[in-house]
Amino acid sequence: MAGDSLPPGFVRFHVGNAHVVSRESLAAAIREAITAGSLYEYGARHPRARRFSGRGVVYAAPLPSGDAAVIRHSRRGGAFAPITRDLFLPPTRAEHELRTSERLRAAGIATPEVLAVAVYPVAAILRRADVVTREISNAFDLAVALMSDDAAMRASALNATASLVAALSDAAAHHPDLNVKNVLLQPGQNGRPAGYVLDVDRIRFVNERSRALNRNVARLLRSARKWQTVNGARVTAAELSDFAAACQR
Repeated sequence: MAGDSLPPGFVRFHVGNAHVVSRESLAAAIREAITAGSLYEYGARHPRARRFSGRGVVYAAPLPSGDAAVIRHSRRGGAFAPITRDLFLPPTRAEHELRTSERLRAAGIATPEVLAVAVYPVAAILRRADVVTREISNAFDLAVALMSDDAAMRASALNATASLVAALSDAAAHHPDLNVKNVLLQPGQNGRPAGYVLDVDRIRFVNERSRALNRNVARLLRSARKWQTVNGARVTAAELSDFAAACQR
């Protein structure tokens, strides 16, 4: 992986041919897990693993330390995905995701805590990568809320998402793939969900808040409207208009 400096609390080591960056407190657990062949294989083989589908199968499974984790194999999206699949030139996006996640969290933006990343050499110059994040319990994505017949549920989900988008924009963080599937909502004790942003490996920090805000809002609105058209989401045009206004706080 590129670069020698790591965020505080992380260490770098090798297990076989795997290049690993892990939280120091979980290094022993990550070393043990990767002996399955890869972190992703550990998740796939775990007797208590739960499968989730997205760009690829993701596994939620406890690490040997007992920490609840989500283990994802990095895969490409877009038109060339059938060709490039899970292969990357070094450096992969995995360590960038870790650094971006830590920067966002330091700015008070909710995103799942990255616990470890592992990069595996393939042939001469290509790489594969796994990312392990801390599981957010009892959570659902924004798409689920927008499909609900419960207007109050949709409103609270959109309000939480607006707060998340505003916070991202305050940090001048532009998420070019911000969509209804990568906003995660965790119910709170007061009935108000908390929003978490996912897939932060593509986030770029721009030079002004308004630029980030306009792009983030436009991208999420486009995704919500597509969910309406393609999947019959119950969210209304008025609700989306209120959401866009709330992002301007």
